[in-house]
Amino acid sequence: MEAMNTSFPHVTIRGPEETNGNAAELEDFKRCVDEMFTKVDELEEQLNKVEQFYSISSKKQLNTSKGSSIMKDRDKEKQIACFKKRQQDASHREAAAARRMQELIRQFGTILRQITQHKWAGPFMQPVDVVGLGLHDYYEVIEKPMDFSTVKKKMEAKDGTGYKNVREICADVRLIFKNAMKYNDERDDVHVMAKTLLAKFEEKWLQLLPKVDEEGKRRKEEEAEAHFDTQLAQEAAHAKMARDLSAELDEVDTHLEQLREMVLQKSRKMTTEEKRRLGTALTRLSAEDLNKALLIVAQNNPSFQPTAEEVDLDMDAQTESTLWKLKFFVKDSLEVQGKTSASMGGGNINNNIPTNQNNNNNNNKRKKEICDALAKTSQKRSKKVSS
Repeated sequence: MEAMNTSFPHVTIRGPEETNGNAAELEDFKRCVDEMFTKVDELEEQLNKVEQFYSISSKKQLNTSKGSSIMKDRDKEKQIACFKKRQQDASHREAAAARRMQELIRQFGTILRQITQHKWAGPFMQPVDVVGLGLHDYYEVIEKPMDFSTVKKKMEAKDGTGYKNVREICADVRLIFKNAMKYNDERDDVHVMAKTLLAKFEEKWLQLLPKVDEEGKRRKEEEAEAHFDTQLAQEAAHAKMARDLSAELDEVDTHLEQLREMVLQKSRKMTTEEKRRLGTALTRLSAEDLNKALLIVAQNNPSFQPTAEEVDLDMDAQTESTLWKLKFFVKDSLEVQGKTSASMGGGNINNNIPTNQNNNNNNNKRKKEICDALAKTSQKRSKKVSS
């Protein structure tokens, strides 16, 4: 078969003021195209963000069991109902949590005073005087030195370096006594004093522990709720972004269609030879693409039946707009077919999966019928010319 001429159509603009009018109209067209490219780039960036968000969300949902997902959906409906109110109450909730934590720290401070007022607390009140006592290997044995003066400073810190909760303070108090027990021999007085005070501390800590556990559980629930609120806010924002994108993409499609129609209207008329080549190229399309091409014809010709058993496609009866649309479509389709054939090693159809053979046979039969119709139409046109 003869190769199709796939060059882009030459655009000509005719009018009373041909030279100046053409230049101005061409500049306006270029500006519209540039604006469209810029808009498409922006939309593509936003679309990538939305796709990434929903891709991550989908993976998280897949990692959740079915039963818990159902429960989560029910909880989610309840959460959405009071979402705005919780957002308004968030600052009050944080302030209340801070007050509760301060109360726990105050109660813990009472325990510390009782321990530090013990007659054996002296060796643990200040940092160990490593140089004065000649403890040259102290830092080799003890990784993190700790004492009560350091704990007190950290409890009173206002610059964000202080303790975040009571458990952190408890860990440092334990470290004071454990460091002393680790560095000093069991029979050493400091070791015995540290062991005794640690036991007294643990006894008093157990009395405060239920309140600490209760607060910890409450904070986890509030943090989970806050995290869920954040997810809801993100979902709402991305849902709005998706809706806006959809509207803008529709607008872009409208503008593209207007530009396409502008180009087609300003294009020159297709010659008889070009129509013949276009008809030949149509027969080279796959069955699927050939059906799409017939739908293009049907867009501007409501009486044309692209799915009829017999298709009579008269190229001379088509509008210039339809002919150029067909040419653009055929050009792109044949390029894709060529790339696909090359990637499959010459397009060896024998490698197709057997289960697709019936579909392929039906498509090939349909394609043959349409190609025969095109050939008949061409023959009719030739007879008219010769007569």
